[in-house]
Amino acid sequence: MTWQSITEWWWPYLFILLAGWLPTDIWRFIGVLIGGRVREDSEALIIVRAVATALVAGVIAQLILYPSGSLAESSVILRIGAAVAGFAAYLCLGQRVIVGVLVAEVILISGLSLNF
Repeated sequence: MTWQSITEWWWPYLFILLAGWLPTDIWRFIGVLIGGRVREDSEALIIVRAVATALVAGVIAQLILYPSGSLAESSVILRIGAAVAGFAAYLCLGQRVIVGVLVAEVILISGLSLNF
């Protein structure tokens, strides 16, 4: 059985529903059910936060070290410099995520427009 063996018009939509929506939403529903019973300082929630933070850090590191698209045309120094400047702005200007993101974006876009 292959993807092309089913020719009905509804097949791709059913596949998206079963393979994309259902597996992720089940975990969301379980999280809502269990989330109300978990204390904020519990070990389980600390582990979940640590794993989520590690995943975000991994994605950012991958974007900086192994970029694709137009970001791949920039130098690694520019990408690392924008990340460091954004983090420094985050720390120095009230620990607001939007400030860090905007500073990093301005530096990155400026460097890309100057072909740095």
